[in-house]
Amino acid sequence: MSPARISPLFGRDVRRIHCLGVGGMGVGPLAIYLAGMGYAVTGEDDGLGAEMATQLAIAGVKVAPLPAECDLVVHTSAVKPAHPAYAAAAARGVPLVRRGHLLAELATSRQLVAVCGSHGKTTTTALLITALRAAGFPAGYVLGGLLADGSPPAAAGTNPWLVAEIDESDGTIGHFSPEITVAVNLDWDHPDHYRTPQALGQAFAELFRRTRGTVLNFGQSSGFAGTIAAEDAAGMTLRLSASFTIPTARVRAVGQFNAANAVAALAAAQTMGVALTPDLLADFPGVRRRQAVLSTAGGVTVIEDYAHHPAEIRALLTSLRGRVGPAGRLWVVFQPHRPSRTAQFAPEFAAALALADRVHLMDVYSAGEAPVAGGTSADIARLNPGFTASPALEAFPAADLKPGDLLAFVGAGDIEHAARDWLSKRVGRVALNTPPATPSSHWDLWAAQLTAQVSPETKIRREEPLARKTTLRVGGAARVYVEPANAADLRATLRAAAAAAVPIFGLGRGSNLIVPDAGVDGVVIALAHPTWSRFEPRPDGSIWVGAGLRLKNLCGLAATAGLAGLEFLEGIPGSVGGALRMNAGAMGGWMFDVVEEVELMTWEGSQLRLPKTAMHVAYRHCAELHDALALGALLRVPARGEEGAARGPSALSISRQIDAYRQKRHESQPREPSAGCIFKNPPGSSAGRLIDLSGLKGERVGDAEVSAVHANFIVNRGEATSADVLELIRRVRARVRESQGVDLEPEVLLYGQAWKDVL
Repeated sequence: MSPARISPLFGRDVRRIHCLGVGGMGVGPLAIYLAGMGYAVTGEDDGLGAEMATQLAIAGVKVAPLPAECDLVVHTSAVKPAHPAYAAAAARGVPLVRRGHLLAELATSRQLVAVCGSHGKTTTTALLITALRAAGFPAGYVLGGLLADGSPPAAAGTNPWLVAEIDESDGTIGHFSPEITVAVNLDWDHPDHYRTPQALGQAFAELFRRTRGTVLNFGQSSGFAGTIAAEDAAGMTLRLSASFTIPTARVRAVGQFNAANAVAALAAAQTMGVALTPDLLADFPGVRRRQAVLSTAGGVTVIEDYAHHPAEIRALLTSLRGRVGPAGRLWVVFQPHRPSRTAQFAPEFAAALALADRVHLMDVYSAGEAPVAGGTSADIARLNPGFTASPALEAFPAADLKPGDLLAFVGAGDIEHAARDWLSKRVGRVALNTPPATPSSHWDLWAAQLTAQVSPETKIRREEPLARKTTLRVGGAARVYVEPANAADLRATLRAAAAAAVPIFGLGRGSNLIVPDAGVDGVVIALAHPTWSRFEPRPDGSIWVGAGLRLKNLCGLAATAGLAGLEFLEGIPGSVGGALRMNAGAMGGWMFDVVEEVELMTWEGSQLRLPKTAMHVAYRHCAELHDALALGALLRVPARGEEGAARGPSALSISRQIDAYRQKRHESQPREPSAGCIFKNPPGSSAGRLIDLSGLKGERVGDAEVSAVHANFIVNRGEATSADVLELIRRVRARVRESQGVDLEPEVLLYGQAWKDVL
């Protein structure tokens, strides 16, 4: 939608919007959505984190003080009239509006799917977004959190639908009139605004009455249901009720609470008219701060979760109980959120937290509220003599943790920062207290030592499942998995691995590779932190891109900037780093066709910048990246839109070219999970044609199958293993050799093994 077509807001011609509290999970995604709609957006926040800052920069939202020219200011309910920017805008006569009210106004021109409820609405919204994207259904969306894979928390979309998480906490729920309402549950909360359970129930009942189409109320009966049929470390399979058009669905998440959220998301997608398939949620990336694993060093699993209502905490701890070993204990560090909620629900908090073996209470996170009688952590602690309460985590008895224990940092305030600070100081000491008596404990020791050398923002995990991080969705775990937050942490990781002779494996988006079922005996490094996803157009027409940037996002950002020449990359399910490593190609174009310079870091930790002329690039190979990780690249594209305009005619033609390539790919490539082309094309021939001529389309081993759409793809029909895929590769090679006289060579990478030892 171009700026000239933007509908008036609140009866005004609004083009420039300033966002107060843009670092938060409410206003930040809304700012990104506004930018995608064509508004000129600025924003400010005293506590802007790196992840949201990166998302705002990618979207073109400028972080700056209140500009001189501004048509509207949007703010969170936590921003009060005394805030300097609020006061300045009011003094200048600039209209001010709360986040929920503006979102409701924007939604009047769309078919709104409103996801609401007391608990789980962020996860449900994220699951629905995942399903729509997997189905190729280009709805707009506004999420109230950050997706764990670094993809945007909001998008304008190109069809009439808008999916949005609706927050009832400040009363702005009264402005919405959705097409579809998805109510995940209903528990009394926000007693500062809703004095009784009946008042909150009335707000939801009125929303249901204003809903123009379908209300899916999972707090009562929606006609849709599902149960967990199977569950493992990589996810779960749901058995769905007869109301669904499919009998089962695979979800990359675990636990009853996530199962309920997935059922709600699939029900909403079906109601919107999406054709369901069993794998729409198989690539769900998760949401930041929702049962996210921070560490497994020393055999102690440390997670963080956003739960802050007694019902959420009870559901979380019930789920976590099943993940604690028979000799392990469940520990909880809880930070209550808002004095009013703490005072109202202190007995319920005490009862829910009693499900843990040990509980430590931090001070209440006020969220801007004034103190309330009975609304302190000490008030909860008095209800259970086994709880401890102290604002400082130094008082937490870390020395008592032992292998098999699970420690959860729980709360919606700033406990995530306290958790990381504690982890950086303590977890190494805990792990080092574990005698290295087995190979596993050697890995624990190495991971713990690395933890002490890097910043808290760097993620280090033991036995991290890799299947869900690949497009084929097969294989085991990495002995150690690292997501470095910056170049210094990456260098420390590489040097620590070199010093200990630990094998190193780079991981991008997980396409074009096969992970063995036994996993990877080494350290797997993924540049998944937002710091590696930079997109920086330069005045001379070149672009600097980070290695972690998804190729799909690169194409979208380039099109928005009016830069042509990268459209061929849109359909490759990888990142810039992986595309450089493999010289990825599609639609007649190759990655190194547009590369001018590459920045890399060798396995020894040396950081280099090399021009393309100094690099040795071949079909699906770049020699300089065999023992190094690409950090980013300078791209030179052959054409630029009219005066660099983001919305000019050339941007439209770029989008049309992307759509044409996307359509061609959908017609010629399978939709099921795959690793892309399995074999290299022999000189003067096509691997897919040779496999087809050998009568192998539909050949199957277990749930691994030669695609009927494109014979050079092996697809995962649901529960394939790496062993299934490798046996099918051997069978295909033997048949093609016998019938066509050609030895096909694998194009995909075999993680941690050599093809010569497998074929």
